[in-house]
Amino acid sequence: MSNHRINGDRLITRLDALAAIGATPEGGCRRLALSDEDKAGRDWLCAEMTALGLDVKVDAIGNIVGILRGQEPGPAVIMGSHIDTVATGGRFDGALGVIGGLEVIATLRDLGLQPKRDVAVIAFTNEEGARFQPDMLGSYVWLGGMSVAEGQAQQDADGFVLGTELRRIGYEGAEKPGFLKAHAYFELHIEQGPVLEHEGGGIGAVTGIQGITWLEMTFGGQPNHGGTTPMKYRKDAGLAAARLNVFAHGVTTRIPGQLANMGFIRVEPGNVNVVPETVTVTLDLRNPDQARLDAAEAEIRAYAEAIAAEAGLTVSMRDLARFPPTPFDEAMIGKVEGAAKALGLPVRRMISGAGHDAQMMAQLCPTAMIFVPSIGGLSHNPKEFSEAADMVAGANILLAVVLDVANA
Repeated sequence: MSNHRINGDRLITRLDALAAIGATPEGGCRRLALSDEDKAGRDWLCAEMTALGLDVKVDAIGNIVGILRGQEPGPAVIMGSHIDTVATGGRFDGALGVIGGLEVIATLRDLGLQPKRDVAVIAFTNEEGARFQPDMLGSYVWLGGMSVAEGQAQQDADGFVLGTELRRIGYEGAEKPGFLKAHAYFELHIEQGPVLEHEGGGIGAVTGIQGITWLEMTFGGQPNHGGTTPMKYRKDAGLAAARLNVFAHGVTTRIPGQLANMGFIRVEPGNVNVVPETVTVTLDLRNPDQARLDAAEAEIRAYAEAIAAEAGLTVSMRDLARFPPTPFDEAMIGKVEGAAKALGLPVRRMISGAGHDAQMMAQLCPTAMIFVPSIGGLSHNPKEFSEAADMVAGANILLAVVLDVANA
């Protein structure tokens, strides 16, 4: 492993510069995918890549790729993540992986090193899924799991079409997604959870990503006066949604490793004195074990059908996203562990609770992730924070593993 070190001050300066784009009064960031703020972030990123002398390319779904050419032609060692955020996002989610990748390449430039293999950094489009579904859309199209046409056809909640927005901000590129073949992929990321902070700090060598299923359900009832309709005569879609949420929580207490979240609820007509006619909800179900995830989904679907029938309601269901559990490459995980130990840092193997672009890239090439602690376990929150020293340490590990693999 290399003894070279990144420039920590430069890493933090770049993170601060990107965080200023779409900054919110609470101290977080709002750069929804393909918004004006996302365009500004993309423009800044492309300028930084160009200043480093990288070969900058954009593909047809808007993924931005900066390539440092190696001594020999062939598949590249790729680093990456995303720069889009959720509506109430923080400063480091996704950004650390992209800026960390930039810093690795900047360090190679400083040292006058040209690895044997190409080294690249990618900022994937719409990783969050906060505006367009599914999440990890850019890397999913890169993988070939979704066509460009299908990806560009996705609509947000206001009816804006992804492809139209991509062209509006000037980031529908000429390259075909997946044009750069991958030898290996590494993603530096904040943990987005409390484990590392609560169990001694250090580095997470991520072993894989748990399975994810996103569902949308709509209950249809009968609108009526909330003051004159006796409870036993109501067809209350709101009550069904509430019962489903409680039931989903109960499932998590029975099935090991199961998580569930009802993150979106839309009530119509949405008046204080009207029994809801329709309620649309989303469910985010996760488990490291596919069989258990399938069992949880089956229970929840069956319960939704049962309470709808009991109350005289209709219910419709739609898949929003579906990704199986994804293990990472054992050799690459070992390289992350070795680099952390060489820096004198505690390191622990851990699974990722959140989805990441690495989940897609792992289907194309050997992949690993590097986690650094999140203070308070907070993410998707303006108060999201990681210590500068931890982020610098993570970037140094990224530099070591990338150099090792790119020169092998």
